[in-house]
Amino acid sequence: MYVRQDCRHFKGDRPCSHNAACLACQNYQPQGKKILIIKLAASGDVLRTTPILTGLKRRYRNSFIVWITKREAADLLKNNNYIDRLLVYEPPEIERLRIERFDILICLDKEIEATVLANQVKARSKFGFGFNHKTGNVYPFNRESRYAWELGLSDELKFHKNKKTYPQLIFEMAKLNYKNDEYILDVSHADREYAQGILDKIGLSRNSPIIGLNTGAGGRFANKAWTEDGFVALISRIRENTDMNILLLGGQRERQRNINIISRVGGLAYNAGCSHSIGQFAAIIDTCSLVVSADTTALHIAIALKKLVVSLFGPTCEQEIELYNRGVKITSKIDCRPCYKSRCDKQINCMSLIQAEEVFQAIEQLMPKSQAQPLSRR
Repeated sequence: MYVRQDCRHFKGDRPCSHNAACLACQNYQPQGKKILIIKLAASGDVLRTTPILTGLKRRYRNSFIVWITKREAADLLKNNNYIDRLLVYEPPEIERLRIERFDILICLDKEIEATVLANQVKARSKFGFGFNHKTGNVYPFNRESRYAWELGLSDELKFHKNKKTYPQLIFEMAKLNYKNDEYILDVSHADREYAQGILDKIGLSRNSPIIGLNTGAGGRFANKAWTEDGFVALISRIRENTDMNILLLGGQRERQRNINIISRVGGLAYNAGCSHSIGQFAAIIDTCSLVVSADTTALHIAIALKKLVVSLFGPTCEQEIELYNRGVKITSKIDCRPCYKSRCDKQINCMSLIQAEEVFQAIEQLMPKSQAQPLSRR
């Protein structure tokens, strides 16, 4: 049997999708330059790394891209046509990478597990971050990655001096030309059908424009989410002045919070529920014309789906987020931000200072740009 093991369609343990004899197959495509991307978590960070795929394919047109990530983020990448092989960060795949050889390795995480793996993988060129076996610390593989490395060492540089967005930073690290390349996220047909079923179940019309309010944020940094009072006031303001439907979004952490908000606003908003997979959650966000969110996964999903966004920033850096001219950034007016602290003892904190009127004005500013119906005054 004649086998072309270097074909990008070759599986090694089963027939490829073309199910043809290699010698006669018209779909043969050599792998070309093999590239490994190590970006494990969190889900929002993984998604905002996807613009690099466009840059890589532009620079290395004939290339075979492998991406390893953690299971919770894998669903955001599984339908991505730029990725030739998606691996989940688990023992069998980790062992595989320790043997396999690559032309280029790009590690965009600073965590120990990612950088140690980056050191162990065999590659001709390495970009991003590695693990210094002498000092036991993270270090930059290449000169172009030093600036991104230094951002983690200096609050002054990261919080105040840096003006580069995250996509700009990772393109610089990988020695690629950034051309305002967008996030890449493909929502499956099954997830879209699921989302429409959720809207039907809660009685929300498919034909009416929707504002999605993502009410929570991850727990790594203190006060990253906006307040319940803020969302309640915003819902009232929207419904007093527009005919837009309002949909509460969130995950398991936001279950009780969304129940509380609904109990306070009555029938002015709908609750999308909080038990969806990440793919289903993305599909629900895709039903919205505009999304209001703090700096969290839902924000990055909305950006990837080219939604209008109003993004709220307290402890994290707004300058690193690229909205592609489809959004408004609202930053808290407090001197101590950004801080990236895990705990905060301030009774009046950064996110509690963001006012509903400010968010509503941002919504008004953005909505005329949408293909959805404009805000209609009652």
